[in-house]
Amino acid sequence: MGISKNANLMADQFAANGYYTLIPDLFNGDSLTNPWRPENFSLMNWLQHGMKGDNPHTVPHVDPIMVKALDYLNEQGYKEIAAVGYCFGAKYVVRFMSEERGERIKVAYLAHPSFVDEAELEAIKGPLSISAAETDTIFPVDMRHKSEEILVATKLPYQINLFSGVSHGFAVRGDPSIPQEKWAKEQAFEQAVQWFNFHM
Repeated sequence: MGISKNANLMADQFAANGYYTLIPDLFNGDSLTNPWRPENFSLMNWLQHGMKGDNPHTVPHVDPIMVKALDYLNEQGYKEIAAVGYCFGAKYVVRFMSEERGERIKVAYLAHPSFVDEAELEAIKGPLSISAAETDTIFPVDMRHKSEEILVATKLPYQINLFSGVSHGFAVRGDPSIPQEKWAKEQAFEQAVQWFNFHM
């Protein structure tokens, strides 16, 4: 959903917890807004081409946005960086924890991650925490279990919390009028903050 109202509110919450916070526009001005999925919408087509066919959301196009954001933080004097990756953003947080990309991110938190390759996860060089949803077609049970196996093999600190009664997107779009979703969203945020507080 890009830099949505919820994303801004969450950034404010991270800042209120003492973290200088930046939201890079990973979709380069082409995020999905209301309606969340327009009629005849194809997620894979949007990832490959963007809404108008000229703004792909693929690694060669998103990695440079991450580099620019991380360079900016370094220029501001921040050398140790913690990062959150919700859904789409998870892949890029993981990618920039690797030696290949200079271990630009020291510690990370992911919620309902999407499209993270096993090789990317195997390459991380820092502590990683994940909030997972009970119902998630993008990060299903088998992928969650495989991620756990990979994280165990890295010998790095990791955490995976599974939240019942919620689905993909709960940590950002959880419905505050539904007690279980509200609680899970709040706990997922607290998980990120506590993970950063311990490892930073």
